Amino acid sequence: MDIVFIEDLRIDTVIGIYDWERRVRQTLSLDIEMAFDNTVPAASDDIKDTLNYKEVSKRLITYVSESSFGLVETLAERCVGIIREEFGVAWVRLKLSKPGAVRGAKAVGVCIERGKRPG
Repeated sequence: MDIVFIEDLRIDTVIGIYDWERRVRQTLSLDIEMAFDNTVPAASDDIKDTLNYKEVSKRLITYVSESSFGLVETLAERCVGIIREEFGVAWVRLKLSKPGAVRGAKAVGVCIERGKRPG
């Protein structure tokens, strides 16, 4: 199995359950791993045959920056849904971190895995 990944994709959005969180934008960090067979693009050397991580990133940046969820769990599920449905990814692991949300911790968040892991 091959993995296409996006690491530390930082996006500002409104996220959180507290009143003060609803009034400010916070930076989230996304780490994404996506199963994809890279043998075809490796043979063709053509971008159209790839899982284009730039397009995935742009789509998530647009979606997340325009969203306003209370829970990181909800946002993570929606992001994984976009990746699987719009980009045809059978398996994805997404770690969504909320840096600075808890005093003493670098970040908090969720890590979810959806789909059948190939191989």
